[in-house]
Amino acid sequence: MSVNKIWKKDATSTSALVETFTVGRDKDFDVLLAEYDVLGSLAHTEMLEAVGLLSKEDLILIQKGLHQILGEIREGSFAIDKDVEDVHSQVEGLLTQRIGEAGKKIHSGRSRNDQVAVDIKLYLRARVLALKEEVKLLFDQLIALSEEHKDKLLPGYTHLQIAMPSSFGLWFGAYAESLIDDLEVLAAAYHVTNKNPLGSGAGYGSSFPLDRELTTRLLHFRTLNYNSVYAQMSRGKTEKIVATGLASVAATVGRLAMDCCLYINQNFGFISFPAELTTGSSIMPHKKNPDVFELIRAKCNRIQATPNELTLLLTNLPSGYHRDLQLTKEILFPALEEGITCLQMTRLMLSHIQIRDGILEDEKYKYLFSVEAVNQLVNQGVPFREAYQRVGNDIDKGNFHFDYHQQLHHTHEGSIGYLSNDKIVTEMQKVLLKFD
Repeated sequence: MSVNKIWKKDATSTSALVETFTVGRDKDFDVLLAEYDVLGSLAHTEMLEAVGLLSKEDLILIQKGLHQILGEIREGSFAIDKDVEDVHSQVEGLLTQRIGEAGKKIHSGRSRNDQVAVDIKLYLRARVLALKEEVKLLFDQLIALSEEHKDKLLPGYTHLQIAMPSSFGLWFGAYAESLIDDLEVLAAAYHVTNKNPLGSGAGYGSSFPLDRELTTRLLHFRTLNYNSVYAQMSRGKTEKIVATGLASVAATVGRLAMDCCLYINQNFGFISFPAELTTGSSIMPHKKNPDVFELIRAKCNRIQATPNELTLLLTNLPSGYHRDLQLTKEILFPALEEGITCLQMTRLMLSHIQIRDGILEDEKYKYLFSVEAVNQLVNQGVPFREAYQRVGNDIDKGNFHFDYHQQLHHTHEGSIGYLSNDKIVTEMQKVLLKFD
């Protein structure tokens, strides 16, 4: 059976192989766009009536039918029929089947190009906001853990070599603050998605007197993509910018996962998790593998490749619409869901994290306190460079006897003794306002 297409003409026929190849996996992702396709049609038809291109009677029929379809989508009973090309054809066909000739009028003044563009903008805007909420939940959890465990010390490392004393308060707080910068990038992506392309047609506007400001208000966009050519050029570019924001979040979460993989290792032994959150070995009965964190790390690495994949897809495309852009959905949509899942799984794991106390009491960590020894000499009036050399020479000769069990006195902002978590929370609140 030939696929039902809204662009089909009586004399047109297309090879079944071509149909299969060009549709690809599009219908799988179109289901995700169904709600936004109907919302776009609700706004578009209201605008058509306002400018005199649709009668009030037809509008009432159309809106009632569209709201019925919207309800079916939200309750999960909507599907794209096997012989229908895409979600746009399914919605328009279903509407026409139910209300008659009025259903055939909803496409006046728009192209499938700007219909897809507005669907994707609405979908991405919603997913970016969902991602933002998940990031905020992880941020809150990290700040709470930072405060709870701020007095528990752990080794700090540079080059994976023992460096200076750190704390779990600093460690958790570092990842919390990192998420703020990630949300800065995501907020920029949100503003790009929050512009209305509807009314740009195939990329060159329309001879109908469309009111694009009205559809912008109805769809709660902040503004619109004014230039109709650029409205189409924003396809792909918008996806790439969202992918960049997502990748920034993934980089932070993946790095945290890597730390957890290290710290759960017996040679570190800083943290542990209940057995039900780890996995075992088929041959070694003692194993408790951090598979969840390893998969979070792997998935986040793959997510960070998404902007590059989109870049390669878009490279050298001229202005105007091209079918290449269809593939952005299968690149970005799954990555967004993976990112949200990774955030959720990270929160699950951290809600059960067990922190080992007294880590630095082990003598092997005594050289962590060499800087404290230098600073102690400086406080006694010894010039820093001389103090550094004196302590360094003592270490080389095995004469380092600094009392590394003493209390640390780090008082500046962002140090062990002054985490500045209240300031970090304030900065997060400022960033969140950018999504308003």
